[in-house]
Amino acid sequence: MVKFIGRHHVMTIASAATECGPYCANLFYAYIPERNLFVFTSDDRTRHYREMYLNGRVAATIVLETRTVGQVQGLQILGRAALAEGEVAGEARSAYLRRFPYAVVADLTLWTMRPTSMKFTDNRLGFGKKLLWHE
Repeated sequence: MVKFIGRHHVMTIASAATECGPYCANLFYAYIPERNLFVFTSDDRTRHYREMYLNGRVAATIVLETRTVGQVQGLQILGRAALAEGEVAGEARSAYLRRFPYAVVADLTLWTMRPTSMKFTDNRLGFGKKLLWHE
């Protein structure tokens, strides 16, 4: 799973904290494998920011786009999102800027997502083969 996460840079995150129901947003991410922590940025004017702020429970996906069934790979994640603060803030910023150096000029509001469970589908290991991880 870690290699798959490292080969990609866009995830879709789903939040829900309002009567409007769930909401999805695509975002760039960095990953800190030693902490099993995803790092991303979000503007405080966005719906997903507001919803994550109210309710940190999120779901996310990272997928390899392919038409070849035997190459299908995808990761589904459940986790907790929080503003990057305290001891993790500096490490999160460093990881994000290493991955996206051009972001150094941006006013970054960084978030982290700590997975509580992940399901990795990898058809290269057999059709519909799933690897599960839980906290």
